Amino acid sequence: MAGPLRFRRSNETWTRDRVRKQLLAPLESSFGARIEDPWFAVGDDRYDAVRFEMDNGDIALFAFRPGRAYWLGNTETPEPLWRTDKETFDEAPYAVSRWAQRELTARMELTDPWLTDYEHLSWFFLPVFCSKDGRDSTRRFFEEDAAGFPDATREDGLEFYESLLSTGALDEYRYTMASKLGTSPGYDIGRMRATMAEFNVAKILADAGLDFEPEVEQDSGHALDFAVDGRLVEVTRPEPPARRSHADHPVAAVRETGRAKQDDQLAKHPEAALFVDCTSFTETEWAAVKGEQPSVNHEPTVVFRARPDGHIEGYRYGKLPFDLDGAIEWV
Repeated sequence: MAGPLRFRRSNETWTRDRVRKQLLAPLESSFGARIEDPWFAVGDDRYDAVRFEMDNGDIALFAFRPGRAYWLGNTETPEPLWRTDKETFDEAPYAVSRWAQRELTARMELTDPWLTDYEHLSWFFLPVFCSKDGRDSTRRFFEEDAAGFPDATREDGLEFYESLLSTGALDEYRYTMASKLGTSPGYDIGRMRATMAEFNVAKILADAGLDFEPEVEQDSGHALDFAVDGRLVEVTRPEPPARRSHADHPVAAVRETGRAKQDDQLAKHPEAALFVDCTSFTETEWAAVKGEQPSVNHEPTVVFRARPDGHIEGYRYGKLPFDLDGAIEWV
């Protein structure tokens, strides 16, 4: 399975003639391809640049100067570039990175203008929105599932995450967090909703003014979702009862999901705080959970539900090692 979109860096010298013979020719043979001038100039006069458009909808960009070249594409990589190092948008030279992102964003403005209306969100998730395998499934998730909010419009979901991402709180972790949404061509709505639970918790932590780091590797072999001021946090998100083959009551779904974490990450890290995100639950389902406030037999635990207008409410068991007042309305 391909990962998020990254550059391939070549340390060789390329010319237009070599580009046509070694890059365009195999793409043309495999998919039907044409070479075009890019829509934007690279902000470094040393670079020449071209754009490849394939008949199957794939795209690739190539910027080159003597002794250095950068390839970026969601298509098959031509063999001369197979054994090259990969670089993220942050690792590549600024001028090349900015050029490539402008090219990709402009293309999305044509194909999915509803998405690029949300500037920060479309920028943040660009590595998966334009990835080889995840481009269709990830865009579909935001369009059809409102990014995981039930009983909400597409615009509601996009505005919620645009508000979070516009703060810049996750910019440093762009590839780590965006990649969690997935680059799989399969439409796994449960997994993608679970990914957005981590963004919901990031919003809570940011709103509370806390410093945090996502995806923290531990000696146990586990990677817990966050470290917050040195304390570990693990996140889980129950599927709504209608999508479960058992535990078809919201209270049972919360308990079962919490127990599953105790058999895994929390078994090795019992000191971690557990966040159970019930954002997938409808208002009626959440009312049942809020009324009974089930425990998952782990402390500390926060059970919460976010709404697209930014309102988050929840309850807790045990003493949290950090203050969330102001970020969650406790019920």
